[in-house]
Amino acid sequence: MIVLRAIVLMAVVALITPPFSLIAIATAPLPRIVRYRVIARWADIVLWVLRHVCRLDYRVLGSGNLPQRSAVILAKHQSAWETMAFQQIFPPQAYVLKRELLRVPFFGWGLARFPNISIDRGAGKDALTQVLEQGGALLREGLWVVVFPEGTRSAPGTTRRYKGGGAALAAASGAPVVPVAHNAGEFWRKGSFRIRPGTVTVSIGPAIDPSGLTAAEINRRAQDWIEGEMRRLFPHHYPEPAR
Repeated sequence: MIVLRAIVLMAVVALITPPFSLIAIATAPLPRIVRYRVIARWADIVLWVLRHVCRLDYRVLGSGNLPQRSAVILAKHQSAWETMAFQQIFPPQAYVLKRELLRVPFFGWGLARFPNISIDRGAGKDALTQVLEQGGALLREGLWVVVFPEGTRSAPGTTRRYKGGGAALAAASGAPVVPVAHNAGEFWRKGSFRIRPGTVTVSIGPAIDPSGLTAAEINRRAQDWIEGEMRRLFPHHYPEPAR
């Protein structure tokens, strides 16, 4: 049954992506925030199928921690799920993503019209400059910026090195940082066709004021909260080391 439900999801994605891509291309003359609200309906449809067909829902803890101004979200990245669900959970947002994603037929064409910061991972300091310049402009327009500091999807219970681009953006722009922990990978793992039914828990931490902090300090505070919250909420993914 799990496989059948996943097939239904993939069929819906294949069906709606081409027309949404054409709609996205047609929105090019519109302001970014308007384009976002139109294109984000794609994620609403996919999440509806996930909820009602795949039986995968979510709950949010800490909604009261969201600041009243544009912020930088630093979050765990475990699944494709959060890239869609965050569009319902948080205010209008832009993502830092790999430039090669924009070359994917239909999906990438639509994504190119979505507010985003597309970077070349091999560009080094130039990539960071793009994040700071484009991210600062997006924040000033009222959009939030989502950064996955570990850079790529990681399995539940694992931690990769936290890169400092998102923290550097917060330090340069003065935007608060919102740390986010979740367990989407417990239900939909990287590279897996199987989507387990259940409820993803998304926990939003207290906003970090970047005033007077270096990017390294911001990054460390975000990592400490995220990794601590992961262990508090999902201890079964972090067994005690053998003694």
